[in-house]
Amino acid sequence: MFDTLSDRLAATFKNLRGKGRLSEADIDATAREIRIALLEADVALPVVRAFIKQVKERATGEEVSRALNPAQQVVKIVNDELVGILGGETRRLRFAKTAPTVIMLAGLQGAGKTTLAGKLGLWLKKQGHSPLLVACDLQRPNAVNQLSVVAERAGVAVYAPQPGNGVGDPVQVAKDSIEYAKSKVHDIVIVDTAGRLGIDTEMMQQAADIKAVVTPDETLFVVDAMIGQDAVNTAEAFRDGVGFDGVVLSKLDGDARGGAALSIAHVTGKQVMFASNGEKLDDFDAFHPDRMASRILDMGDMLTLIEKAEQTFSQAEAEKMAAKLAKGPKEFTLDDFLAQMEQVRKMGSISKLLGMLPGMGQIKDQINNLDERDVDRTAAIIKSMTPAERQDPTIINGSRRARIAKGSGVDVSVVKQLVERFFDARKMMSRMAQGGGMPGMPGLPGMGGGAGKKKKQQKQGKGKRQSGNPMKRKAEEAAAAARREEAAANPLGLPSGDDAKKFELPDEFKKFMG
Repeated sequence: MFDTLSDRLAATFKNLRGKGRLSEADIDATAREIRIALLEADVALPVVRAFIKQVKERATGEEVSRALNPAQQVVKIVNDELVGILGGETRRLRFAKTAPTVIMLAGLQGAGKTTLAGKLGLWLKKQGHSPLLVACDLQRPNAVNQLSVVAERAGVAVYAPQPGNGVGDPVQVAKDSIEYAKSKVHDIVIVDTAGRLGIDTEMMQQAADIKAVVTPDETLFVVDAMIGQDAVNTAEAFRDGVGFDGVVLSKLDGDARGGAALSIAHVTGKQVMFASNGEKLDDFDAFHPDRMASRILDMGDMLTLIEKAEQTFSQAEAEKMAAKLAKGPKEFTLDDFLAQMEQVRKMGSISKLLGMLPGMGQIKDQINNLDERDVDRTAAIIKSMTPAERQDPTIINGSRRARIAKGSGVDVSVVKQLVERFFDARKMMSRMAQGGGMPGMPGLPGMGGGAGKKKKQQKQGKGKRQSGNPMKRKAEEAAAAARREEAAANPLGLPSGDDAKKFELPDEFKKFMG
């Protein structure tokens, strides 16, 4: 969603690199480019004005003038201010002192409330809660049935005593659901209300009546992140008419410009608490303003990536696999390879996972073109092998390849390529486990060059000598400072500008990814 904004900001900051001191004209030009980028992203004008004012005030102060690297300091200021307009601190759910905790969902029709109710229910269930979904949308055709289906897929309970389709009293259903939750020992009640087409007075009153009878601990306003400034206007009207405590952004995986997401917390004064970024029920998580700002500035989101890995991978299994790889390449079998692929697949889309790494915005076209189905094809080929073949792929000859290809529905050449890729990947993973690096990707610790290799080179050399010529020494120091600045701005050592368009992943990495 924020690709265009990220590209514009990256181009703006690139113009600042290499400048030892920023003049007032430099800051004005940078502020102008940031303003244009935000307006093109459909950010509300009052938010843009407040944002630019803060950035200029801080950029013209001692914070930048005394910085060793003014360009990086400006990036830090923009990052801090982005976090501010996105809500600042991460806001957590408030739970009732006495169960059940009541969460009421409201929003425009088509914003995705019903599906989001299931996502929130599943998210809370994973945290050890016992949620109950309540069908209070009795207006929209099949809304009750949809909620029942979503609840079944999420594995949570649903309370739907009325058939809906215009039949039943939603206020009474909401009132009765509290007693039902207590009797069935549900500690959280999620009330799904009817959507509105714009500012509908009658539906606003219905939402106010439901809120009055259930007294929710949290009232969440669900906003479609793709509808632009109208989302902000509707949120303001709902805040004034009914009131809400937090915002949930749906459809963040869309290709809209994302201005509503950047505007709504600042305009309404209510923080974004959750974000939905996919169609699957587990494509849902708490909203972290600092992580979102980091993604927009192409600095990655390593914390979310680590959290996903911790949720998916067992610590004991990871240690066992590391120990196996450290012993030597032959200890790692196709069964282990398959298990690792399936674990990574559980973390979600490979393209999304790669997108969380710093600097990957420069090669997003290549990442977006990755075929997710390659993992499934690889799994089918490995499962068509015998246990002996998985343990020792060197025994796979021509006749065995033909049998495996027939069993998995692929060409013989595909089986041959997979085995060759496995041998390459095994060597690479074993090398990384033993302290080496990934060939072809210098600049990233553990992924190119290797720490051991660098130490060896340092021992051989006697240290770099400085020139006795003061002018030459000053030029060398300036060049070294420029290299350090470039390394800080581009930690992965990836190409930028026109070179990024020609960039291709290293052959070893292509083989590893399939």
